[in-house]
Amino acid sequence: MRQKRVIGILTWREGQRFSEPDYLRRLVKAGWKLGAEVYVFSHQDVNAKERRIKGFTPKTGGGWESKSYPWPDVVIDRYRKRVPQYMKLRHSGLFDFANSPFSKKWRVTQLLAEDERVSRWVPETHVYSTGKVIAMLRRHPLLYIKPGNGTGGRSILKVAAVGKQYQLQGRDKQYGKHQVRVDNAAAVENWVKRWVTKQRISDGNFLVQQGLDLALMPNRVADVRLLIQKDGDGEWDVTGCGVRMGASGSSTSNLHGGGKAIPFEAFMSKRFGEDGAQRILNECHTMAHRIAHTLEERFGRMMEFGLDIGVDVSGRAWLIEVNPKPGREVFRQMGSMETYAEAIARPMKFALYIARNGAGVPEKKIKGTG
Repeated sequence: MRQKRVIGILTWREGQRFSEPDYLRRLVKAGWKLGAEVYVFSHQDVNAKERRIKGFTPKTGGGWESKSYPWPDVVIDRYRKRVPQYMKLRHSGLFDFANSPFSKKWRVTQLLAEDERVSRWVPETHVYSTGKVIAMLRRHPLLYIKPGNGTGGRSILKVAAVGKQYQLQGRDKQYGKHQVRVDNAAAVENWVKRWVTKQRISDGNFLVQQGLDLALMPNRVADVRLLIQKDGDGEWDVTGCGVRMGASGSSTSNLHGGGKAIPFEAFMSKRFGEDGAQRILNECHTMAHRIAHTLEERFGRMMEFGLDIGVDVSGRAWLIEVNPKPGREVFRQMGSMETYAEAIARPMKFALYIARNGAGVPEKKIKGTG
């Protein structure tokens, strides 16, 4: 009888402390339900000589247990820290990964902005440098200054022209709120320079991005979180999407900052009518498929993407950000438990598809990825 397929999930761990433990537990259990042998491991758990892995699985009453496991047929990469040991393992050729290494968010934005198949959805974006803010304010009354290596809504500054003044508001690294008004573009430039210096996260660049008027409700920012994943046949499919509405007065929609999740159709129909909501949904789906294909063409086989999409007050959809290792909490928070369960199961279904067929787009060796 054929042995069970073996799926490994690569992640960061320190002792028995894992990043995103709740999601990893659910992912392992989804794989078990599908009949696979599944475990979580980190870079320090690999014995390449003996082709064995020290793997971890969730215990019934909480916590994790470990034992020696066979070499995985396929590995799902959920490692989010770019530490040298991980990077070395990622590029070692030891494993067949379900998802290829990816580039920094700024490089991805640049790549999409330069591709005519998808550029219409990308707001004007530049790496921050002295003088860039003043130049952008001449073209756009609203800007966002944000880290190029995404941070869950932290360190993002919104700059808005209000009459002859400018209003700056944002959240720092600790989610502390900041708000100030200044009289001219030169004062904005100076304020942003101090912000970028204080808020820099490790070696990341800051970006200056064309702001979008996403105030679909008074004094609140809303955006769409869409999840597109490979299914059990290796095909791209939109699993679901929901609207994240920011807390009153917040410059972002992030759920960490007090935002809440709302079903897409309910929210958009209220603002744009049923036909308008359907048109926007179709546009979001088209965008997601085109971006997934474009990025896979560039980076090699991918498994899933979370797209943050802004819908402006005129109903136009824009890409804010794309994430190759997305969360899926938006579905749980809006009570779509079936979609949430499918969002967890799909990476496993796709990994098993690869294990059975050895199929899909191969990885590409691209400088600057990881």
